[in-house]
This record gives sequence, structure tokens and C-alpha cells, in this order.
Amino acid sequence: MFAHVWVVDMSDRRSQRIISIEGADPRVLFGRHSVYLSLMEARLGVSLTARGDEVIAVGEPEKLDIVARLFADLLAHIEKTGELSERYLHYAITVVAEGGEGPAAQLESAGTSSGGVRQRIIPKTLGQKEYLDAIENFDITICIGPAGTGKTYLAVAMAVAEWKAKLVSRIILARPAVEAGESLGFLPGDIRAKVDPYLRPVYDALYDMMPMEKMHRLMENGTIEIVPLAFMRGRTLNNAFVILDEAQNTTAGQMKMFLTRLGERSKAVVTGDVTQIDLVRPASSGLLLAERILRGVKGIGFVHLTEKDVVRHRLVAAVIRAFEAYEQGDSNRTEPMQPPTG
Repeated sequence: MFAHVWVVDMSDRRSQRIISIEGADPRVLFGRHSVYLSLMEARLGVSLTARGDEVIAVGEPEKLDIVARLFADLLAHIEKTGELSERYLHYAITVVAEGGEGPAAQLESAGTSSGGVRQRIIPKTLGQKEYLDAIENFDITICIGPAGTGKTYLAVAMAVAEWKAKLVSRIILARPAVEAGESLGFLPGDIRAKVDPYLRPVYDALYDMMPMEKMHRLMENGTIEIVPLAFMRGRTLNNAFVILDEAQNTTAGQMKMFLTRLGERSKAVVTGDVTQIDLVRPASSGLLLAERILRGVKGIGFVHLTEKDVVRHRLVAAVIRAFEAYEQGDSNRTEPMQPPTG
């Protein structure tokens, strides 16, 4: 399905384009109460009016070029998936407004299926597609990006997919247990109860991949291990898919220890967010060191996700941008901030 466009020149640099949406369900394309049309108008600075099988767009010619590409992408996405979410609409607008074609065609053939999992795992952004491609093509993949970009979720999805395909026999997921102002020794319970809170996001991702009963059965027989990073020392991991999550909170020694555990027929994925380092000395992060000294090493792939790849609530990306702007301004400030008065 394609968007057919006719151009009508108007005065004062404003033009009109009539975009055909023939065959599309207006309720899907425009959203409930035409909320998606209003969102496009606000983001792109144009006027959009729906009339039957057409959308009349009025605005500056350059912006109308963006609108035309955007509708072509949305129609292709709906034809492929049968739906349109607000998250996808925001992402498509961002991609198209930066001068490229929409993401629908590039994401069309992407995705991985792990047979017995609940759903086919499909990347929702071009950054996520690059991430999945890297995991397939490299024995070690290091993914750095902000919260909400699917770093952990997609790594777990790929691990389950490779286990289902019998490419690996074990899945091992590790996280550093960084004490954030509270000593593990004072937490109640045995060692598993003490570290479980640090590993909860990994459990949550696995719950989406398979029934809870099956997951617990695989954990009991050792097929799936979820362990604190410290428990990895001294091991050699053969025929395994190994994930190190929250790697920004590793030390240089821990990062070296983890990467050197890799054995025959194994694959490792390292994920982390360098803007959320909880170490006493953030500059000592093993993830920062790995990024600096391992780039260019054959067999290791690096992927950087950004706020454009956030797949949580759309405000998460706005929060990330706001904090980045604040931190950038704070780093450039030469005088100390004065406390508020009153």
C-alpha cells in the first residue's frame, strides 16, 4: 500500500497536499477521536484534515515532504501489523523528521522466534534491530543505552531463542550486587533472598518468555542460572548464552573476569547504562573501560542505543533528555549552585 500525493501550490510558502489513505481503517490510522492526527499536527507543525479516503495536509513544503513520507510509513506499518500504537507513531515521526524514510520497511524482516516462547520477538526500533543483528553476528556483544530501551529484555529473548534452537544448552544471567546505601549483610534471609532484589528485572524478562512453571523447572535442573556476578569467578562457561546486566556497576576487574569466562560454543551479551553508575568512583566502571579498550577487537560488537529507542512510556525519553541537558549544563557550570532561599 502506498500513499499517493498531489501538490497544490499556495501563497506565503504554504502548500497543500492530498494524501490517499484508501484501504486503511481510519480508526487505526487516526486513533480514537483522531488523537493521532492531533499528535502529528503538534509534532510537525502542519494542519491535517481527514476527508473520506484522503488526508489534506497544509503547511510549509519541507514539512509536507515529511508528512508524505510519514503517512507512507504508517500505511506500510498498519498493512504489516494491523495496528498502530502511539509509541510507534512518535518513533516514526522522529525517524522521518531527521530526513530518512520511515522505519517500517527496515523493521519488516527483522525479528526472532524462539519456538516455544509466548510471542515472536520483534525489534521496535532500528537501534533494537541493530542490537539483535549484533547478537547474531558476534560472540560478544556490548550494548550501552539508557533505561527503557529493551537491553535486558532483548538479550534474554535471544538467549531463549538460541536455547530453543539447541545452539546452546544453558542460559546464565548475572548482575553485580551493588549496595546502594544498605549492606547486604543486614538484609533478611539467606544469600538467595539477599540478592534476589538485584536480579528481579532478569526474572521479569524470563516470565515474558515462558510459563513460570517451566522457568522454575529449568532453574532447578541448572539449564537457567540467575546469579550475582561474584559467583562467576573461576568458572569456564561452555555451550552457554551468558548475559551480564547492569554492567555499568562492575569494576574493571569484574568485567575482565566475566569476559574471560567464555568457553567453546558460547555467546556473551553485556548491557549497561553509563548514566546510572552506582559505584563510589564512577570513572572506575568496567563498562566504561571495556568501551574504551575493546572497541575494534574482532568478534566483539558494540551497540549504542539512545532515547529514540526507548520503548517504555513516551515520557521516559523526555525524562532522559531533560536529565542529559541538566547534567551537561552542570558539567559546564564554573560556579557552585547556590541553595534556594526562603
